[in-house]
Amino acid sequence: MSEIPRGRSETHDGDAHLLRYTVELPHPQVAVWAAVATPEGLPAWLCTADPLEPRLGGRVTLRRLDGDTAVSGRVTAWDPEYVAEYTVDPPHGRIRFHLEPGPDHGASTVLRFTAEFHGTRDARLDALADWHERLERLVRALDGHPTDRHDRSADRWRELRELYERDAAPWPRWEP
Repeated sequence: MSEIPRGRSETHDGDAHLLRYTVELPHPQVAVWAAVATPEGLPAWLCTADPLEPRLGGRVTLRRLDGDTAVSGRVTAWDPEYVAEYTVDPPHGRIRFHLEPGPDHGASTVLRFTAEFHGTRDARLDALADWHERLERLVRALDGHPTDRHDRSADRWRELRELYERDAAPWPRWEP
Protein backbone atom coordinates (compact mmCIF):
# COMPACT_ATOMS: atom_id res chain seq x y z
CA MET A 1 0.00 0.00 0.00
CA SER A 2 1.21 3.51 -0.76
CA GLU A 3 2.14 5.57 2.24
CA ILE A 4 -0.04 8.64 2.64
CA PRO A 5 2.19 11.56 3.63
CA ARG A 6 0.76 13.81 6.30
CA GLY A 7 -1.55 16.49 5.10
CA ARG A 8 -0.77 20.15 5.68
CA SER A 9 -3.21 22.89 6.53
CA GLU A 10 -3.53 26.64 6.48
CA THR A 11 -6.08 28.73 8.35
CA HIS A 12 -7.21 32.16 7.21
CA ASP A 13 -9.63 34.66 8.71
CA GLY A 14 -9.97 32.55 11.85
CA ASP A 15 -12.10 29.73 10.50
CA ALA A 16 -11.32 29.20 6.78
CA HIS A 17 -9.20 26.05 6.47
CA LEU A 18 -7.31 24.71 3.47
CA LEU A 19 -6.05 21.12 3.71
CA ARG A 20 -3.44 19.79 1.27
CA TYR A 21 -2.19 16.27 0.55
CA THR A 22 0.24 15.12 -2.11
CA VAL A 23 0.25 11.38 -2.75
CA GLU A 24 2.12 9.37 -5.35
CA LEU A 25 -0.07 6.44 -6.37
CA PRO A 26 1.37 3.41 -8.19
CA HIS A 27 -1.51 3.41 -10.66
CA PRO A 28 -1.96 5.00 -14.09
CA GLN A 29 -3.74 8.32 -14.24
CA VAL A 30 -6.76 6.87 -16.04
CA ALA A 31 -7.41 4.51 -13.08
CA VAL A 32 -7.05 7.27 -10.49
CA TRP A 33 -9.31 9.55 -12.55
CA ALA A 34 -11.99 6.87 -12.64
CA ALA A 35 -11.78 6.53 -8.84
CA VAL A 36 -12.11 10.26 -8.04
CA ALA A 37 -14.27 11.57 -10.87
CA THR A 38 -16.87 8.96 -11.80
CA PRO A 39 -20.06 7.70 -10.18
CA GLU A 40 -18.69 4.17 -10.65
CA GLY A 41 -15.35 4.84 -8.92
CA LEU A 42 -16.28 7.02 -5.95
CA PRO A 43 -18.34 4.39 -4.03
CA ALA A 44 -15.31 2.07 -3.83
CA TRP A 45 -13.71 4.40 -1.29
CA LEU A 46 -15.71 7.55 -0.54
CA CYS A 47 -19.42 7.90 -1.34
CA THR A 48 -22.01 7.64 -4.06
CA ALA A 49 -22.31 10.51 -6.52
CA ASP A 50 -25.78 10.82 -7.96
CA PRO A 51 -26.04 12.98 -9.87
CA LEU A 52 -22.54 13.75 -11.06
CA GLU A 53 -22.68 15.83 -14.20
CA PRO A 54 -19.10 15.67 -15.56
CA ARG A 55 -18.70 19.27 -16.70
CA LEU A 56 -17.98 22.70 -15.28
CA GLY A 57 -21.12 23.88 -13.51
CA GLY A 58 -22.61 20.39 -13.46
CA ARG A 59 -24.68 19.23 -10.52
CA VAL A 60 -23.24 16.87 -7.95
CA THR A 61 -24.71 15.18 -4.89
CA LEU A 62 -22.38 13.19 -2.69
CA ARG A 63 -24.14 10.67 -0.45
CA ARG A 64 -22.64 8.47 2.22
CA LEU A 65 -23.04 4.83 1.32
CA ASP A 66 -25.47 4.25 4.18
CA GLY A 67 -27.63 6.96 2.59
CA ASP A 68 -28.15 8.96 5.77
CA THR A 69 -26.15 12.04 4.74
CA ALA A 70 -26.05 13.84 1.41
CA VAL A 71 -24.52 17.13 0.31
CA SER A 72 -25.30 18.85 -2.96
CA GLY A 73 -23.35 21.33 -4.99
CA ARG A 74 -21.66 22.01 -8.29
CA VAL A 75 -18.66 20.88 -10.27
CA THR A 76 -16.48 24.00 -9.94
CA ALA A 77 -13.49 22.78 -11.99
CA TRP A 78 -13.38 20.04 -14.62
CA ASP A 79 -10.48 19.13 -16.86
CA PRO A 80 -10.95 15.48 -17.87
CA GLU A 81 -8.18 13.20 -16.62
CA TYR A 82 -6.56 16.07 -14.68
CA VAL A 83 -8.88 18.10 -12.40
CA ALA A 84 -12.16 17.31 -10.69
CA GLU A 85 -13.40 19.82 -8.14
CA TYR A 86 -16.67 19.71 -6.26
CA THR A 87 -18.03 22.54 -4.13
CA VAL A 88 -20.83 21.27 -1.90
CA ASP A 89 -23.02 22.43 0.96
CA PRO A 90 -21.41 23.49 4.24
CA PRO A 91 -19.72 22.27 6.26
CA HIS A 92 -17.92 20.29 3.54
CA GLY A 93 -17.01 23.13 1.19
CA ARG A 94 -14.69 22.55 -1.77
CA ILE A 95 -12.74 19.38 -2.57
CA ARG A 96 -10.29 19.20 -5.46
CA PHE A 97 -8.47 16.29 -7.07
CA HIS A 98 -5.59 17.39 -9.30
CA LEU A 99 -3.82 14.54 -11.12
CA GLU A 100 -0.40 14.60 -12.77
CA PRO A 101 1.64 11.86 -14.40
CA GLY A 102 4.08 10.33 -11.93
CA PRO A 103 7.85 10.48 -12.32
CA ASP A 104 7.83 7.15 -14.20
CA HIS A 105 5.97 8.65 -17.18
CA GLY A 106 2.54 7.17 -16.72
CA ALA A 107 2.79 4.05 -14.58
CA SER A 108 2.04 6.15 -11.50
CA THR A 109 0.04 9.27 -10.72
CA VAL A 110 0.65 12.19 -8.39
CA LEU A 111 -2.58 13.22 -6.68
CA ARG A 112 -2.70 16.73 -5.25
CA PHE A 113 -5.79 16.82 -3.09
CA THR A 114 -7.19 19.92 -1.39
CA ALA A 115 -10.20 20.50 0.82
CA GLU A 116 -11.39 23.96 1.77
CA PHE A 117 -14.05 24.61 4.40
CA HIS A 118 -15.03 26.79 7.37
CA GLY A 119 -14.97 25.44 10.90
CA THR A 120 -13.32 25.37 14.28
CA ARG A 121 -9.76 24.31 15.07
CA ASP A 122 -11.12 20.92 16.16
CA ALA A 123 -13.05 20.59 12.89
CA ARG A 124 -9.77 21.23 11.03
CA LEU A 125 -7.98 18.49 12.98
CA ASP A 126 -10.92 16.11 12.47
CA ALA A 127 -10.90 16.84 8.73
CA LEU A 128 -7.14 16.23 8.46
CA ALA A 129 -7.63 12.80 10.05
CA ASP A 130 -10.79 12.10 8.00
CA TRP A 131 -9.21 12.90 4.64
CA HIS A 132 -6.00 11.04 5.50
CA GLU A 133 -8.04 7.94 6.31
CA ARG A 134 -10.17 8.40 3.17
CA LEU A 135 -7.04 8.64 1.02
CA GLU A 136 -5.85 5.38 2.59
CA ARG A 137 -9.16 3.85 1.48
CA LEU A 138 -8.59 5.26 -2.02
CA VAL A 139 -5.25 3.45 -2.15
CA ARG A 140 -6.90 0.20 -1.05
CA ALA A 141 -9.63 0.63 -3.68
CA LEU A 142 -7.05 1.25 -6.42
CA ASP A 143 -5.21 -1.85 -5.23
CA GLY A 144 -8.39 -3.88 -5.83
CA HIS A 145 -9.82 -3.80 -2.30
CA PRO A 146 -12.81 -1.43 -2.34
CA THR A 147 -14.05 -0.22 1.01
CA ASP A 148 -16.83 1.91 2.35
CA ARG A 149 -17.28 4.09 5.39
CA HIS A 150 -18.27 1.05 7.46
CA ASP A 151 -14.73 -0.27 6.97
CA ARG A 152 -13.42 2.77 8.81
CA SER A 153 -11.35 1.89 11.85
CA ALA A 154 -12.13 4.07 14.86
CA ASP A 155 -8.69 3.19 16.24
CA ARG A 156 -6.96 4.28 13.04
CA TRP A 157 -8.93 7.53 12.97
CA ARG A 158 -8.02 8.28 16.60
CA GLU A 159 -4.37 7.54 15.83
CA LEU A 160 -4.44 9.96 12.90
CA ARG A 161 -6.35 12.60 14.88
CA GLU A 162 -3.77 12.43 17.68
CA LEU A 163 -0.95 12.68 15.15
CA TYR A 164 -2.42 15.83 13.63
CA GLU A 165 -3.14 17.27 17.08
CA ARG A 166 0.51 16.73 18.10
CA ASP A 167 1.61 18.43 14.87
CA ALA A 168 -0.63 21.40 15.66
CA ALA A 169 0.49 21.80 19.27
CA PRO A 170 2.52 24.94 19.87
CA TRP A 171 6.19 24.47 20.54
CA PRO A 172 7.07 24.70 24.20
CA ARG A 173 8.24 28.19 24.97
CA TRP A 174 11.77 28.44 26.20
CA GLU A 175 12.18 30.64 29.18
CA PRO A 176 15.56 31.40 30.77
